[in-house]
Amino acid sequence: MGKATGFMEYPRAEAPHREITQRIRDFEPLLLPCKQEHIRTQSARCMDCGVPFCHAARQTTDGAIGCPLGNLIPETNDLAYHDKWTEAFLRLSRKHPFPEITGRVCPALCEGSCTVGQSGDPVAVRDIERTLADFGLKNGLLASAVAPRTGKKVAVVGSGPSGLACAHMLSLYGDSVTVFERDDRPGGFLMYGIPNMKLEKQVVEQRVRMLQAQGVSFRLGCEVGGDYSTEDLVDEFDAVVLCLGARQPRRLAVPGTDAKGVHQAVEYLSAATRNLLDGAELPESLDAAGKRVVVIGGGDTGTDCVATAIRQGAASISAIEIMPCMPEKRAGNNPWPLWPRVKKTDYGHEEAIAVFGRDIREYTTTVKEVLAKDGTLTGIVTVRVDWQKGNAGLLRPVEKPETQSTREADMMLIAMGFTGAEPQLLEKMQIAITPRGTVKTSEGDSLGKGGFKTHLPGVFAAGDVRRGPSLVVWAIQEGIRVARECHEYLKKQGSRLT
Repeated sequence: MGKATGFMEYPRAEAPHREITQRIRDFEPLLLPCKQEHIRTQSARCMDCGVPFCHAARQTTDGAIGCPLGNLIPETNDLAYHDKWTEAFLRLSRKHPFPEITGRVCPALCEGSCTVGQSGDPVAVRDIERTLADFGLKNGLLASAVAPRTGKKVAVVGSGPSGLACAHMLSLYGDSVTVFERDDRPGGFLMYGIPNMKLEKQVVEQRVRMLQAQGVSFRLGCEVGGDYSTEDLVDEFDAVVLCLGARQPRRLAVPGTDAKGVHQAVEYLSAATRNLLDGAELPESLDAAGKRVVVIGGGDTGTDCVATAIRQGAASISAIEIMPCMPEKRAGNNPWPLWPRVKKTDYGHEEAIAVFGRDIREYTTTVKEVLAKDGTLTGIVTVRVDWQKGNAGLLRPVEKPETQSTREADMMLIAMGFTGAEPQLLEKMQIAITPRGTVKTSEGDSLGKGGFKTHLPGVFAAGDVRRGPSLVVWAIQEGIRVARECHEYLKKQGSRLT
């Protein structure tokens, strides 16, 4: 696909970013539009590899292989190379409902399984996807043919990526969908968990408007189990799909975390986005301006905290990660086509290097105690760790002697991920929970079908609430699959119209 010798003729070139010195002054998008010739050249690098793993859509015990959505990547790239952008967008959309979102926030699992990447740099698939998605949206190519109404009513609880994907597919099948969202805006983590410079909120809002045009309705500021009873939910709808996410944050189990100035990452990021969208004054406790900030956790959310704190004018930032630094190249136990577990310096840490003159990340380090005076954070005590095998053969962190140190801090942001679903609604509905804190669902078959039914008739679960904290692209995949299973269930129940 593409140009047969393109991968030998053209180097990988990623989408242009705004200059760091400019972009850290605001929350406007990081990425600049790609020119058509740039996309043509990059898509030309897609080689005729015979068996492309980029769209394998597989999850193994050792990691992910290819795009979870099974995007038709070689075919899309070939069309883009030949300047057939309309056809390329339509081919991309055959498997993917929201390419404008993943083209901005997905870590591009497809690129990790790109054949060119075995001996060089992979094809810039994500940039091609984002550019084609924006082209399609701009040119009105997303008008969906909606099936005749079935008369069935489905409630989707949660409007994150899995909820939106589920609502999209069910509406295309002809079912009437109502999405319940407890926040004031739809989008879930897409709206309030990812900062605007990484995912512009107008992109999410545009997608919501398109869903509304398909017939999907949204009930905002409505918490199921609180404002709206679970009994009414079951009575009003023929089926319910729980897309609640996994928003139970992992706690830092050390003394002092109740001090003023200690916040969960999503609380902090949500406040920054609300301030940007509503113009309301940012609470002083959630404003990093002039503060010595410590971010605990080295994932995407930790990076977003670093970038947000820089934009707010933090005096200093430290990023503490208990895990070791990833290797520069694949280790022997991480072969292609698995997702490469290698060191990456994302946008927030690039900005920190530019602002503070050094890499602010500290590995194999953990917090031992939070210090406070009169209930207000003043500093933290850290210690270095070694990862050693315990009795069961599992690695565990062991404190290194004489490595304890104290540092001053005015704000600490805990970005240690999530442990599972928030339990309130699940307990009210008496939904079975796994030891991992996720919803227990039926077993799927060997072909990957099914597996989304809870023990309650007509109640399904998908996304992070079912599989645990994961990537946006996996949540979208789950939303697509649960919609198919839910619709098949409804077809067997007969029609309200008969």
